[in-house]
Amino acid sequence: MTANPTTRWLPVACVLAGASMWGVVWYPMRLLDQGGLAGLWLTLVIYASALAFSLPRTWRGVAEWRASPRLMLLLMAAAGWTNIAFVEAVLNGNILRVLLLFYLSPLWAVLMARLVLHERISRLAFASLAIAMSGALVMLWNPALGAPWPRSGADWYALSAGFAFALSNVIVRKAQNVSVSAKSLAVWFGVTVLAAVLIGVWGLPAPRAGGDIFLGAVALGLFGILVMTVLVQYGVTHMPVHRSAVLALVELVAGAASQQLLTEEIVTAREWFGGALIVTGAYLVARATVGPKG
Repeated sequence: MTANPTTRWLPVACVLAGASMWGVVWYPMRLLDQGGLAGLWLTLVIYASALAFSLPRTWRGVAEWRASPRLMLLLMAAAGWTNIAFVEAVLNGNILRVLLLFYLSPLWAVLMARLVLHERISRLAFASLAIAMSGALVMLWNPALGAPWPRSGADWYALSAGFAFALSNVIVRKAQNVSVSAKSLAVWFGVTVLAAVLIGVWGLPAPRAGGDIFLGAVALGLFGILVMTVLVQYGVTHMPVHRSAVLALVELVAGAASQQLLTEEIVTAREWFGGALIVTGAYLVARATVGPKG
C-alpha cells in the first residue's frame, strides 16, 4: 500500500522548518541580551514561557514519562544542557563558527544511533567521520598552542551543545512509546529546571531589564522556541536519526545567511575550509548509514 504523500513529507518539512528557525533565532536572542536579559536568565524566561503556555495541552504527558522514566530524565538533562549551552554560545561567539562546531552533532548522533539504536554504519560512513573530524581539527587549531583546542568559552559551549543535542535526538527516536507532546514537555521542563538550578548555584543576580524586554523574551518563547521544538521533535520522531541529521544541516545555511545580513562578523579562510569539511563529513556519514539492524 502506497504511503500518503502528506504523511511521508510532513516530518521532512517539520525538520527543515524547525532547523531554519534555529539558524536565525540567535538574532532576537542577541537583541534581548543587549536589552539587559542575558545568558541563563534569558534561557530561563523563554523556556519557562514555552513550558507554561504548553501546559494546558501537554501536562497529561507527565503520565507517559512513567513508560520510560530513565529515558525521560536523560532527555531532560540532555535537552537542558543543549539549549543552555547553545544560547551562551550564540550570545558570545561568532555565529557561523558556533553553528559549524555545533554541527558536529550529526557525527555524534550517528555514533550514538549505532550504539543505542543499532543502526548500522558503512565503511564510507567511517571514512566520512574522519573527514568531518579533520574539519573540526582545522577549525579548532590554535596557533598559540600549536594544537587543536577550543579558543573560547563559546567554542566549548558549541561543542558540548552539539553533543547533547545528538544525545537528545537519539533519546527522542528511541522513546517511541512516548508521544511528541510528552517529549516536548520534557525538553521545556528540563531546560527550565536546569537553568533555574544553575542560576541558584552560581548566585547570578536578577536582571535589570525593562518590561518590554521581558515581554520580548516571552514572545520568543511562545512563537520561537515552542514552535521550533515541536517541529523538530515531530520530525525526529517520525524518521531515522541519520536522515533527520542530514536535513537539520539547513540550519547552517540559515545561520550563514543571517550572519552575513545582520552582523559584521568575519569568518577566516581556515574556518571556512574546516567548516566545509565538517559539513561534507556530516552529510556523507549520515547518508551512508544503512539503517536499523536486522
